[in-house]
Amino acid sequence: MLSNETALPEEDKNESLSNLKELGQIQIPSVSERIYCLPIIGQIEGHQILPAQSKTTKYEHIIPQLLAVEQNPNTEGILVILNTAGGDVEAGLAIAEMLNSLSKPSVSLVLGGGHSIGIPIAVSCTKSFIAPTGTMTVHPIRYTGLVINGHQQFEYLRKMQERINQFIYSHSKITPDKLEKFMFTTGDLAQDIGTILIGQEAVDAGLIQAVGGVKEAFRELNSLIPSRSEEINNNPE
Repeated sequence: MLSNETALPEEDKNESLSNLKELGQIQIPSVSERIYCLPIIGQIEGHQILPAQSKTTKYEHIIPQLLAVEQNPNTEGILVILNTAGGDVEAGLAIAEMLNSLSKPSVSLVLGGGHSIGIPIAVSCTKSFIAPTGTMTVHPIRYTGLVINGHQQFEYLRKMQERINQFIYSHSKITPDKLEKFMFTTGDLAQDIGTILIGQEAVDAGLIQAVGGVKEAFRELNSLIPSRSEEINNNPE
C-alpha cells in the first residue's frame, strides 16, 4: 500500500491540471505567449494559511510567474485581472512592487472588486482599468488578535499604513488628502470606516485611469508593447 506521500491524485500526474490547481493557470508563460494573463482572485494569502473554504491567491505562486514573465523574451506584456477582497498587506505590497518593477508593460483590470490591498496592485501597472460595475473599498489597515504592547503595535500599524499610502500616491493621481478622506469616512460601510468606489467613481477619484473591460485592456496593452520595442531600439545598451 502506498503512503500519502507517494500516492498522488490522478490530476497531479497531469501537468496542466496540476498548474490549474496550484496556480490558477493552465501553464506558466510559454514560448508562444505574447501577452500573459495573471488572475488575482479571492483573498491574497501571505505568511498565514487561510481556511480551506476560502478562495485565495497565494503570493508564493504569483512571484514565480512574474519572474517567468520578466525572463521570457517572447512574453511582451502582462494583463492582471483582479477580483480580490484584499488580504495580507505585505504579500499584496510585494506583488505590487514586483509588477511595478517589471521591464515589460502591464495593464490591470478590476472586475468585481479590487478592495483593500488590491488597490496598490491595481495601480502598480502601466495602465489601470475598472469595469463599470467594479468596486474598490478604501479603508485603513485592520488588525485582529492579541495586542501586547499597545504603543509599539500602533507605531507598526502607522508605518505600514504609510507604506501603503505612499505606494498609492506614487502610482495614481489621487491626492493624499482625498485618500485619507476616503479611508476615514463613516456611514458608508455598515460595520467599518472607509469608502466604496464604483466604476467611474474610482476614475474620478484618481485611483484608476479609465473605465473599461477586457477589450479595452487588451487594446491598451497592445498599444504599449510597440512603444516599448521602439524605446529599446532607440536606446540600445
